[in-house]
Amino acid sequence: MVVIVILCIVGFASTLQAGIYRYEDENGVIHFTNCPRDSKFKLYIREKEDGLGGPNMTTASYGYIRDSTAYDHLISEFAQKYEIDFALVKAIIRAESGFNAQAVSRKGARGLMQLMPDTAQRMNVSNVYNPRDNIDGGVRYFKYLLYLFNNDLRLSLAAYNAGENLVAELGSIPPYRETVDYVHRVLNYYQYYRQ
Repeated sequence: MVVIVILCIVGFASTLQAGIYRYEDENGVIHFTNCPRDSKFKLYIREKEDGLGGPNMTTASYGYIRDSTAYDHLISEFAQKYEIDFALVKAIIRAESGFNAQAVSRKGARGLMQLMPDTAQRMNVSNVYNPRDNIDGGVRYFKYLLYLFNNDLRLSLAAYNAGENLVAELGSIPPYRETVDYVHRVLNYYQYYRQ
């Protein structure tokens, strides 16, 4: 019996890949780990070597590129049009959809910049899955949020994630783990792309 348990543990460990694992519980809370101890966790981001001897988290295990230049021309066009930093727009897209133009969240946000149906309608986005339309609407909406929150980047990012009404009511970043993590993640990507 002990031999079987040891073999199962060794077998499980050998099938693990380096990376980040994700699990969504019955309450919709998303959990992440780099050391899964439960089979409910599924590989979310595969870690691969970057050729320099270190890990490079650039590809996701669910079929799209984690860090892409495919939309840089559109990001550049609309970043210039709405006077938003290119690196910031790219950071938002990476955090929102991982550059997956067909992404749909469990709350119904769609496309590269994960526009909710009401927001897409407000921004006159007719096809949320069209990268040009989605980026145009998303950047225009973010420009509006910056105006609304007096160019406070953190509050504007929080509003993009949690909703402008809630952030305006609180006057601060909502105390939700998802929103706090989102703001932190976008700011980290922003620093990365600025370099």
